[in-house]
Amino acid sequence: MIYRGAMTGYLDRLAELLHEAHGLPPDQVAAAVADLAAYLAQAGGADPQDAFGPVGVFARRLAPSGASAADEHLETWRWLADTYVDEHLLNRFGDEGWEVERVDPLGRFVSHRDPERPRRWEYRRELITGGGERLDERLVRDGWEPCGSWVVYAWFKREKAVGTGPAPAPPEPPPVPRRPTFPGRRRGYVLMGGAMALVAAVVVAASTGTGFGVGLAVGLAVGLPVGALVPPVTAWAARGRRR
Repeated sequence: MIYRGAMTGYLDRLAELLHEAHGLPPDQVAAAVADLAAYLAQAGGADPQDAFGPVGVFARRLAPSGASAADEHLETWRWLADTYVDEHLLNRFGDEGWEVERVDPLGRFVSHRDPERPRRWEYRRELITGGGERLDERLVRDGWEPCGSWVVYAWFKREKAVGTGPAPAPPEPPPVPRRPTFPGRRRGYVLMGGAMALVAAVVVAASTGTGFGVGLAVGLAVGLPVGALVPPVTAWAARGRRR
């Protein structure tokens, strides 16, 4: 059994998307939402998120041909960021009107924006654990809906007005960013160096005949200096490219 507020919020949002984003007439939207509400009631108050999936995806499925003429002018963008900067960037771009639809198999955020009627969005990232279902249920109560997952992380979105009250739309949304990736450079270099050091240590350890423990110690002695060179060399190369 779910909280009635969660079901009402889902169906209200679905009706809004069907009418405003997909152009369905109000009477058709009302009939569809009434049928869905009756289905959920007959299912004993099933969670609409579990029954139908993310509201944005479900709205597109219900729209004729899975799309509408209103979709043609939407701006789309796929971009990638590591976990050091993703939440910051998601909220920055969400404030510019970008809504994440999903995370693709490569870990990229698949986003769209209506340049004529942009909405402001906010995002949060959560670690997926054994209690993922309870996490989803708790977040849905506060207006969050899942918008993608990758490996051990899940991302959630909600319109900024849900958490902070009505907010004006961006008056002139910035153009679609040209950059497809936003790595956290400094920490990324450190991790790269550490990974290379570990790989070198394992290779040397495996190739010595003195036992794995001794070989690993020798490998670390060789690998750590090599790995330590990776961050400055990589940073130097990146500076050279920017020039």
